[in-house]
Amino acid sequence: MNDEKRVSDFLDDLQRQGRYGFDRSKVEEALPVSSAAVGKSLKRLAAKGRVQRLRKGFHVIIPVEFTRQGLPPSDWFLDDLMRFLDLPYYIGLLSAAAMHGAAHQQVQQLQIITPRQERPIDANGLSIRFFKKQDFHTTDLASLKGHSGMLPVSSPEATALDLVRYSRHIGGLDAVVTILTELAESMVPKKLAFTAAREGELAQAQRLGWLLDHIGQTDLADAMHTALPDAKSLPRAVLDPTAPRVGPISGNRWRILENSIPQSDL
Repeated sequence: MNDEKRVSDFLDDLQRQGRYGFDRSKVEEALPVSSAAVGKSLKRLAAKGRVQRLRKGFHVIIPVEFTRQGLPPSDWFLDDLMRFLDLPYYIGLLSAAAMHGAAHQQVQQLQIITPRQERPIDANGLSIRFFKKQDFHTTDLASLKGHSGMLPVSSPEATALDLVRYSRHIGGLDAVVTILTELAESMVPKKLAFTAAREGELAQAQRLGWLLDHIGQTDLADAMHTALPDAKSLPRAVLDPTAPRVGPISGNRWRILENSIPQSDL
C-alpha cells in the first residue's frame, strides 16, 4: 500500500467517526509513514479536493457532497480547530445572534471571541474572524448543538453586550440596533442585569441600556439600569466612541452623550 493510500484510508476512518478536522501530527503518530511522506500525501489530497489546510499542521476533510461548496459547515470541525490552536473560545457577535434567531442579515463570516489575538482564517470560501476579549472568562455562555457536539456560544444577553463593545467591527451602531430589535426577544431582563454586573464594563452597559430604551425595550432597559451605580456615581459615556464627542446629554438616565442616533434597518 502506498503512502497516499494509507493517509487517505486514515481520513476515511476519521470521517466514519464523524470527525472532519485533524492535526497532521496525529496522522504521523498513527501511521508507519515518515513526516515528509505524510506532508506530500496531504498536498496531493489537497490538490484532489479531498482536504483543505486551515493552519500549518491542521486540515479539514472535504466530503464528496461538499466539493462544490469548498468546505463542510464550520461546526463540523470548529472544536477540533480550537483544540489544535489550544485556545478557549466562544461563538459570538453576529454568529451568536444568528444562532439565537436574530438573523436579519446573512452572516458572511464566523465570528469567534478568544482571550488572545489570533490571525483570521480565509480558505476555500471559509472566513473566520477572531476577536480578543480581555475579560473573556466573565462572559455568560450557552451551549448549542452543532454537527459534532455542543458548542460554546455567548448567551443572548452577553451577545448584546459584545455587539455594543465591538460595534465598529460589525457595521456600527445602526447594525447593532437592527440586530438588537430581534435579539431582544430571546433576552431575559433579570439575566441581562446579572450578566452586565458580572462583566463590569460600565460604559458598555450604559450604551446598551440607552439602545434598549431607543428601540422601546423598556423591561430590558429597566433591568439593565438596576445593574448601574446611582446617578451621582455614574460617569458620562459617549454613545458612539468612533464619532465626534458632541451632542445632548440632558434627559437620559444613562448619562450618555448622544453623539449619534442609530437607525434600525427593520
